[in-house]
Formats: sequence, C-alpha cells, structure tokens
Amino acid sequence: MAVKTNGFVEGSLPDELMNLLLNLASEWGDVFDSSNLKVIHLSGAMTNEIYQISWPTKTENLPRTVLIRIYGEGVELFFDRDEEILTFKCMSTHGHGPKLLGQFKEGRVEEFIHARTLSASDLRDPEISALIAAKMKEFHYLDMPGSKNVVLWDRMRNWLSEAKSLCSLEHVKEFHLDKLGTEIDSLEKALSGHHQQIGFCHNDLQYGNIMIDDKAKSITLIDYEYASYNPIAYDLANHFCEMAANYHTEKPHILDYSKYPGQ
Repeated sequence: MAVKTNGFVEGSLPDELMNLLLNLASEWGDVFDSSNLKVIHLSGAMTNEIYQISWPTKTENLPRTVLIRIYGEGVELFFDRDEEILTFKCMSTHGHGPKLLGQFKEGRVEEFIHARTLSASDLRDPEISALIAAKMKEFHYLDMPGSKNVVLWDRMRNWLSEAKSLCSLEHVKEFHLDKLGTEIDSLEKALSGHHQQIGFCHNDLQYGNIMIDDKAKSITLIDYEYASYNPIAYDLANHFCEMAANYHTEKPHILDYSKYPGQ
C-alpha cells in the first residue's frame, strides 16, 4: 500500500482511519488506486492536528482531496467535544462549512475546502471585512438544536476556576485572577437584559478560522469548538479584538490594540 506521509504519527495511519479513507476513495470512480494516497501535514491549527489526504485521479492535476482532523489532547478544559461534534454535523447538514465525510476514534474526515485561510492583516481589509460581516449575520440567525441559553458568563467562570487551580499563588496575584470573578459578575449585570439580541455565535472568529475563495469572493467560517448561543454583540466585539492579534509571531499572546478598528 503506497502511503506517503509528512509528519503523521509514526508514519502510519490508524486502521480505523485507513479503512474509512479506502471506503471513501472506492466510491469515487475517478480514483486510480484507493490505496495510493498522500498525506501532508498542514501547519497553523491551534487546537487540532490537521492533515491533507489526496489521491491521484484519471483527470491530470486534479486529485481527490479530503482533510483529516485529529482532535487535540486536553482541550476538554475549554469546550465540550461532544457538543462540538453535534454542531459540526448540523452545520454540515445545512450546507455551512465543510461536509462531514466520516468519523473515527481520534478525529474525523472532512471535505477539503479549496480556499485560503485569512492572514492577520486580512481581517482589517475593508472588502474582506464586509464579506465576513455578511457571513456572520447569516451565522447568527441559524436555528441550532439544543439549548439556546447564553453560555458566555458561566464559561468565563469555569475558565477562571481552571486557571486558579493550575496557577501558583504567585501567578494568581500577578495576573489578578482573584479580582476577575467580581469583574465578570459586574459585566454580566451591566450587559445582560432584554436589549441584548441573542443568536448562534462562533465565539472564536480569529483569522485562522475564516477562509476565503478569492475568485468567488465567498467566506467560509470553520472550527466550531466554542460555538454557542450568546449575545451577538459579544461575537462582534471578540472579532474586533482578534484584529489586534497575530498568532504567527514570537509573542502571539501580545495584542496590538493600535490595530483595533476605529469609527
């Protein structure tokens, strides 16, 4: 079996995943040999390991391609993986984001989106920003199954609790973690109310989670780990804050608020 790998664990594919890929490829009539596949590791993902799988086809220079997502370890501290999978399935069923092609124990197989991931500077491009705004509005009006309760405040409290349990007393004091609980309470009291428009929010609209087809001028939002019902204003504010970030620098945690959008 010809498997060309680029960084996959021990240069091999788990049997469950391999069987899934072989079954997928065998359903495509234009693939020469379903066992002749190439594996390429894709850099840039912050939570998961991402791989591109491709097969040569009878059409020259047009391989069949899918994406493999290997779930990251320890991320359950930040979100519920089962809920994320349900969200992805629902998004896939309704034509939003990549299609779900299969699942295995360590991850899933997705449709490969032929578009480029945005860069940090792209977020501040007025034309691209307008496309993102239109896609966000569409996203916010989705009617998703499950609870429609706001999760923002409880999620922040849970993360704060985890941070306190992991940090030393010195770091708790240095980062003022002992004061954040009161601040969260104050913000919830000030910002909650009937005036808030609640919708289905992505909650992580940094540039790495937004893809663009430059020719079609179309936007695709990906990676729904943190997606939930929240105040729409929060999703917008969080996206604006991401304009101050660049995660591909030596100090990705340092934000440059001179890049925050003005009026």
